[in-house]
Amino acid sequence: MPQSPGGRPPSPRIKLAVVGGGSTYTPELIDGFARLRDVLPLEELVLIDPATDRLELIGRLARRIFAKQGHPGRVTWTDDLDAGVDGADAVLLQLRVGGQAARNQDETWPLECGCVGQETTGAGGLAKALRTVPVVLDIAERVRRRNPDAWLVDFTNPVGIVTRALLTHGHKAVGLCNVAIGFQRKFARLLGVAPDQVELEHVGLNHLTWERAVRVNGEDMLPKLLAEHGDAIADDLHMPRRLVDRLGVVPSYYLRYYYQHDEVVRELRSKPSRAAEVAAIEKQLLDLYGDPALDEKPELLGKRGGAFYSEAAVALTSSLLADTGDIQIVNAFNNGTLPFLPDDAVIEVPATVGAAGAVPLPVRPLEPLFAGLVANVTAYEHLALEAALVGGRYAGREGGRNAGREGGRDTAREGGSRAAREGGRNAVFAALLSHPLIGQTDYADRLTDELIAHNREHLTWA
Repeated sequence: MPQSPGGRPPSPRIKLAVVGGGSTYTPELIDGFARLRDVLPLEELVLIDPATDRLELIGRLARRIFAKQGHPGRVTWTDDLDAGVDGADAVLLQLRVGGQAARNQDETWPLECGCVGQETTGAGGLAKALRTVPVVLDIAERVRRRNPDAWLVDFTNPVGIVTRALLTHGHKAVGLCNVAIGFQRKFARLLGVAPDQVELEHVGLNHLTWERAVRVNGEDMLPKLLAEHGDAIADDLHMPRRLVDRLGVVPSYYLRYYYQHDEVVRELRSKPSRAAEVAAIEKQLLDLYGDPALDEKPELLGKRGGAFYSEAAVALTSSLLADTGDIQIVNAFNNGTLPFLPDDAVIEVPATVGAAGAVPLPVRPLEPLFAGLVANVTAYEHLALEAALVGGRYAGREGGRNAGREGGRDTAREGGSRAAREGGRNAVFAALLSHPLIGQTDYADRLTDELIAHNREHLTWA
């Protein structure tokens, strides 16, 4: 019987559902499931998405990839969430409410106010959280009614806020990001060792992390990496080498939005948005996916983003289902790991993963330079989640029926009372004012108005 990473056999009959299966990124997942079938032996893979035209295109490609690589599992697809998740052992969430059009807005209107436009942080990240959290919670409730024992693996951004919403509402969930596995692969290549020999001391919040050590056989190789490959590492981060040297750690590339905010704003104003670039790539990918001779993920998919997500998703899902107790870098409740944060904050650190979920490992005291920013963004994430839940239970969404389509809309009740509108606006303003990339009343006021104007159809109280 195939063995899991921790040495225990996973379930021989695994059904996995992917909500957002119509994403152009899904073939990356499919390729990973096919290659790593000994780690995660799927009997059935269900792709779920209301965008039936894209879903069938990608579903047929998935079958061809499985067939080429000799995977015996069955691939199906459906636009019916309840039917798709029925009997699933785990459900992967990779949806984008509003599609690339909404992302393009998230990345552009904050720039008009002189602030970073980005889909996971700042005002754009808050907009995405407000659209996404109610939809994901509705999906999670429907999964729980069908399969109370099923695990939710969240890859939907902003991962930290979405995972916190899921855990706070009692769902069996773990958040996943590909930043850590990307660093692991990169450092392994630079050091000339196998990736599984590299152990990262990765600490912080989702998209707000630092690599404080890179251990191989117990020896910290970070000083060697910075001394011999510092220029290449800094170039990949788009940060000055002198900054990386002064920090003495390798920051996530998302920290550039904090460390070089004004420079990034100037750059973003001078070129098309990342959403526009991705939309163009997606159009080409869909043309490729329609070729009945294609039976592997195309090279172009590498430009779509999300490298190594499939490997991370396979490892995490296998560990949860097989109770391996191995160590992976995930998003989970803090529960005292970083003592200056509340227990219900969601942090991104190495954790022991098994049938009980993810339990963070002890962490060395975090330096004030990093701890201050972590505490600030954690406070923002708390307020962002409060804003996302304005309007009642999951803001009255029917997100499970509408979620998963990258080009789709979700539904919302029309209008709302004056009190609800004022409460919603105040919650958005508080979250924006607390964010370290904003933090000024005039900016927060203007960004609040812009966010509501661009997302009114997703806000029940607006």
